[in-house]
Amino acid sequence: MSGMADHNSSQEEYIPHYLQEEDPFASKLSREADIIAGIYLTIIGILSTLGNGYVIFMSSKRKKKLRPAEIMTVNLAVCDLGISVVGKPFSIISFFSHRWMFGWIGCRWYGWAGFFFGCGSLITMTAVSLDRYLKICHLSYGTWLKRHHAFICLAIIWAYATFWATVPFAGVGSYAPEPFGTSCTLDWWLAQASVAGQAFVLSILFFCLLFPTAVIVFSYVKIILKVKSSTKEVAHYDTRIQNSHILEMKLTKVAMLICAGFLIAWIPYAVVSVWSAFGRPDSVPIQFSVVPTLLAKSAAMYNPIIYQVIDCKFACCRPGGLKAKSSSKKSRTYTISAHRDSTAMNETQLE
Repeated sequence: MSGMADHNSSQEEYIPHYLQEEDPFASKLSREADIIAGIYLTIIGILSTLGNGYVIFMSSKRKKKLRPAEIMTVNLAVCDLGISVVGKPFSIISFFSHRWMFGWIGCRWYGWAGFFFGCGSLITMTAVSLDRYLKICHLSYGTWLKRHHAFICLAIIWAYATFWATVPFAGVGSYAPEPFGTSCTLDWWLAQASVAGQAFVLSILFFCLLFPTAVIVFSYVKIILKVKSSTKEVAHYDTRIQNSHILEMKLTKVAMLICAGFLIAWIPYAVVSVWSAFGRPDSVPIQFSVVPTLLAKSAAMYNPIIYQVIDCKFACCRPGGLKAKSSSKKSRTYTISAHRDSTAMNETQLE
């Protein structure tokens, strides 16, 4: 009983870092560290904007012919581009200015935008992993998945991200400055102050990180197990289905790389956030907390690079090699789905 009383007392007495400081937006890093972080984010922002912008531009040329999985990949590029265009300029300017320059309103907007697009990215990858799982483990699935199913899925994804990003404005949570001062995020420190704050943080962690990640891991583990026994099973089908299955396996590898890159970038930040919420108050050094934050902000840059590398690899492996790559340059799209120079039979099967 006394231990519980001490815990409740510590919650009541806890004051988050942004209320302890007269100026919560002043940088706690050295000016040199802020400049390095600003340069890093500028490079990440430019590469991400150009890469994801190119994916969207190439996809827009054939928007009426995009297959369901391609539509999901375009949505992922939109989320990544949104993070780069809407969010990164705020943090870049602040790092170079050695303080957050946009006040509380800008802080809440920046926190909302980052969480909204980040959640949208993760839920999109969750949907893609389920799509891969059903197509690999249940071959008949590809015969009924149509474009309108993908658009329904997009509506659910955006509604889901909007709901959880907006919940803090309903009074059950908040957005607040990071401990180093030049960026903003969800107010993880509410968990130190009240039971309601703990419920808010736990809900965010479960519905916006743990549950989607569990679905992704489940999907790809099932795919790996299925692949071990699929060779004999697929051999009983005709050549058309065999070729489609091979193509789906290639696309699944791309999806796995994308998910792995996202999780590698975000999990360190999630660990630090959870520790800030439920660990000993102020136990995470400020200089340490900035590294996972910068790593998470780089996630939007990886996907276009993966598309480019895989596209070049597939082109070089096709008959005709570089010649085939050159002849299809105008029509190919750097997406997770496939290339337009696949056979007509594959096109029909995947639709």
